[in-house]
Amino acid sequence: MCGIFAYLNYNVTRERRYILEVLFNGLRRLEYRGYDSAGISIDSSNQTSDPPLVFRQEGNIESLVKSVYHDVAATDLNLEESFSVHAGISHTRWATHGEPAPKNSHPQSSGAGNDFLVVHNGIITNYEVLKETLLRHGFTFESETDTEVIPKLAKFIFDKANEEGDQSVTFSQVVLEVIRHLEGAYALTFKSRHYPNELIACKRGSPLLLGVKGLEEKASSGSSFSDAKFPSSNGQPKELFLSSDANALVEHTKKVLVIEDGEVVHIKDGGVSIYKFDKGKNGGTLSRPASVQRALSILEMEVEQINKGKYEHYMQKEIHEQPESLTTTMRGRLIRAGSCKAKTVLLGGLKDHLKTIRRSRRIVFVGCGTSYNAALAARSIVEELSGIPVTMEIASDLVDRQGPIYREDTAVFVSQSGETADTLLALEYALENGALCVGITNTVGSAIARHTHCGVHINAGCEIGVASTKAYTSQIVVMAMLALAIGADTLSNQARRESIIDGLFYLPRKVKAVLKLDEEMKDLAKLLIAEQSLLVFGRGYNYASALEGALKVKEVALMHSEGILAGEMKHGPLALVDENLPIVVIATRDSCFSKQQSVIQQLHARKGRLIVMCTEGDKASVSVGGSSRVIEVPQVVDCLQPVINVVPLQLLAYHLTVLRGYNVDQPRNLAKSVTTQ
Repeated sequence: MCGIFAYLNYNVTRERRYILEVLFNGLRRLEYRGYDSAGISIDSSNQTSDPPLVFRQEGNIESLVKSVYHDVAATDLNLEESFSVHAGISHTRWATHGEPAPKNSHPQSSGAGNDFLVVHNGIITNYEVLKETLLRHGFTFESETDTEVIPKLAKFIFDKANEEGDQSVTFSQVVLEVIRHLEGAYALTFKSRHYPNELIACKRGSPLLLGVKGLEEKASSGSSFSDAKFPSSNGQPKELFLSSDANALVEHTKKVLVIEDGEVVHIKDGGVSIYKFDKGKNGGTLSRPASVQRALSILEMEVEQINKGKYEHYMQKEIHEQPESLTTTMRGRLIRAGSCKAKTVLLGGLKDHLKTIRRSRRIVFVGCGTSYNAALAARSIVEELSGIPVTMEIASDLVDRQGPIYREDTAVFVSQSGETADTLLALEYALENGALCVGITNTVGSAIARHTHCGVHINAGCEIGVASTKAYTSQIVVMAMLALAIGADTLSNQARRESIIDGLFYLPRKVKAVLKLDEEMKDLAKLLIAEQSLLVFGRGYNYASALEGALKVKEVALMHSEGILAGEMKHGPLALVDENLPIVVIATRDSCFSKQQSVIQQLHARKGRLIVMCTEGDKASVSVGGSSRVIEVPQVVDCLQPVINVVPLQLLAYHLTVLRGYNVDQPRNLAKSVTTQ
């Protein structure tokens, strides 16, 4: 949700056109996060006398690009003008306060002179109180956003300091005083005409990274720097970037700093000063901010990972990447040396905490959306191999009702981005209650990865499409390996564990086989293109498959779809069954197979329009009278079958969306990373 991208060139001469294109391309890399409007700010020709230029536009980034170049053509602004130092900021907005409109887009301004400009990701919860105060001091507001209070508060603080004779107030002092008054979650980037060629970034809850390019130092993974020495204000040419996401940085640099909560990063004269802000117990009094030393990270990703390659859409690419992503997820973690040696798994991020997990009173899985479904798919095998009760929690509901979490619990937080707002709040709640907190995420350095006691990175690779596909299957595999690791000290289930490890070893090639159903699922999508609703029945391990398949159709094809526990069919859903409503029944071979056969019989008796997913060779067993459409999939060990079964449903959702003419990578009203509540 929302995307911040900023670019500052220092002693590197760049034309205005180049600066604009860097900002535009940065926003394009953030499109997948979800947005409905966009804006940028660059400097005018005379920074001392003319205010910064601001361009904002409702709609997609290309609408902003056209609007900017149209406005430029109508003025005498020279796109070929060069700047040896320049700071530009840009933003994609996902509407929370106020409808999508230019006035509500970012950057938000302090007023007519654009003295202070701010781009913001998050929500300011006390903005109404701040707004009332600023209104009493003569400020007027043009937008409906919560963000507008921030630049206006900055101007109020700056003006007050100057009125009191403090002509030496620094940009960082102004911003530190601003954030002292803010409540809520935010990532902010500030630009000001009073502090030309400077940028300030700060965050609390929402993600923000600093990228550094063209440094004279040889930076390596783990190299550290402080405000005094890296990057230093030594006149060396460099380019610095701020971004909500590594995707927008990797084409420029792999050297990044993950900005921590409570940090204020001040870029000035090519140097970076980092201050730690903590409100503490005195309501925010901060007489002297302490500079901190931080580590520079090296991004482990390539530009090719964020390109579509031979595919038309990111979702299509990511579905077809699953054999490779699953292989990467398991690489170095499966120990399967041969029949003479034990078969086991090695999860380095958990090895020091496995004894504690085994002593847990219960294991609590916490997630939202697809991540919740992945945890649900793994719940049974975790219970079976660990012997520990497993409960499921939707993150927002756990926080809302303040559900019981105990010191003897192990809480497992599942999130693709590692920045999901509700999951982070649930994590904070669990930490306060003393539980052992485990993170399962696809993003190194994310908030969940940093704040949990231990965890596992799923290594699924960059996922751009809003609807998660390869991250979902990798999450299931990681949680199956988690179950294997917890139960590794139990001799009674050794044969079961080894059969699962064998299943994991062959899983990527089985997924590759099921991807051959692509054309078959496209043909099925053509039959369903005009439908308004779809039901998906599953049970046992595949209840999660039903939920996830229905969610994919709902998310991208914009068709009402519902995943239903087949055991609940007679308790309401059966009333919906007729000859028109398409119904998918997942009936692959497992302990629930005979029960699903019964479900198929009952739906057929009521003239249900059935689409049955079964194990290869079982067509005759599930197609009553030959009237059902059957999808045959390869068989794997029962706890891994959800990985196979979800792939045809992903393909169905993809083809339905394309055939219906919708944007498959950026579904209506949805965002990839839900970083606001």
